Amino acid sequence: MDGETTGEKGRPAGEVAAAVRNPQWSFLRVVVSFRRWWREMVVGTVEQGEVIARRREECALSSRYLFMTAMSAGIAVLGLLLSSPAVVIGAMLLSPLMDPIMGLGFALAIGDYRWLRQSARSLAWGTAMAVGLCAVIVFMSPLQDITPEIASRTRPNLFDLLVALFSALAGAYAMIRGREGTIVGVAIATALMPPLAVVGFGLATANWTVFWGALLLYITNFVTIALTVWAMARLYGFSVTLTERQSRWQNFVLGAVFVALVVPLGLSLRQIAWEAAAARQVRSELAQNFGSAARLSQPEIEFDTEPMRVSAFVWTTRLQPDAEVRAEESLARRLGTPVDVQLKQFLVRDEQSAEEAQLASAKEAEERAARDRLDDLATRLAVAAGTSEDDVLLDRQRRRALVRAEPLPGAGLAAYAALERRVAATEPEWRIELVPPVSALPPIAFEGEEPDAAAREAIALAGWAARRLGRPLIVSGPEARAEAVRALLAEQGAEARLGETGGTLRLAWGDFAAE
Repeated sequence: MDGETTGEKGRPAGEVAAAVRNPQWSFLRVVVSFRRWWREMVVGTVEQGEVIARRREECALSSRYLFMTAMSAGIAVLGLLLSSPAVVIGAMLLSPLMDPIMGLGFALAIGDYRWLRQSARSLAWGTAMAVGLCAVIVFMSPLQDITPEIASRTRPNLFDLLVALFSALAGAYAMIRGREGTIVGVAIATALMPPLAVVGFGLATANWTVFWGALLLYITNFVTIALTVWAMARLYGFSVTLTERQSRWQNFVLGAVFVALVVPLGLSLRQIAWEAAAARQVRSELAQNFGSAARLSQPEIEFDTEPMRVSAFVWTTRLQPDAEVRAEESLARRLGTPVDVQLKQFLVRDEQSAEEAQLASAKEAEERAARDRLDDLATRLAVAAGTSEDDVLLDRQRRRALVRAEPLPGAGLAAYAALERRVAATEPEWRIELVPPVSALPPIAFEGEEPDAAAREAIALAGWAARRLGRPLIVSGPEARAEAVRALLAEQGAEARLGETGGTLRLAWGDFAAE
């Protein structure tokens, strides 16, 4: 070996050069360099102790956690019953359920089973309380219809898992890197509280299809988030107290849980895709049976029946008595399942007549839906006001609904105003007016010359009641403050005048305005 230079670890320089030229060796060097960079420049900059301490603190079962969970659940179920996306989003922002779920992920990553039990306990109590509270609210509510917001959370699929996965990646990164402002967006995306509210709805109404569908969506969300946080924490080098064998066993169990979620959700997504394709085939088959001159209504398909049921209206220039039989045979062959086709055929003179009849039918269906919606609005207003539907005045042309409420035991003006807002939130295109009975006006007290937030809220409530009743208000008390209140009432469109000066600030009803 005389005269031969040596390279890395005593290897001959020629051998090292050959190894470097080898693509496999070059790839390994890149991997080693990347791992070193990740360990030193990324993992080394994470304050693991600070992250873990903060996560532990926010996973505790505290009175604040339970209160905020209850408030979030109440807002969520009301938003679902009213079918109001804005209210539902507000519930997502309040919900603290993300904290114990992320705690589960971090506890699994570092092998701290005491922390794991604490997080699981907080999550279990929060979940049970949210479901129970929502069930009570739904059970006591006169509104128990399945709204679109409720229906959208009863059939989870693989896409819901992917939403939870990407949201959890963003949330875990924000927690680890100290960018917690991102959690607001994550809370909206994962939507942990609305599925729980739907679980409570299903429990209260004994609708087990809704119950189990929403429960699967909730389990999908929280398990995916916990497992993703666990993977991110391990990726960022959070120290683990498990042995190598325990780590392998943990990885296997968590991977099995993830696969157990993927399989049913994938099957659900496959079923949804099949139903969409089947709907296209149904319409294509029915159109082919009658030719281009015929016009077809949108087929109504019941996939859950046995056999699958299809119904539609057809406007055609030539009646075909055997169309149903031919459609059933063809669709059964193409879809691989028995199909019951029910067609109502209407004879028309020509293609133009078919188009006119189709448009007329569509308009009639639209008007029928509008009438049903008006009937539903009248019913809800009557329930809110404690009256009969005959006492509700509906002006379709001006889109105005008016009802005079009966006195409800223990209800003040604030309760009637809340009832009006609740109904109005479901009908943004309508002007909803619920006229309250004459009740005690709210007290107004404020320091200084300008009213504070509480005083302004009381003034707004009094102004609302005055406008609805068409009755003036009398403002008495210190002159400056009384004038300030009178001016605020006038800005709201309420008639108000000054009364006696001196003493405490107070509101009273005046005589009815002259007709």
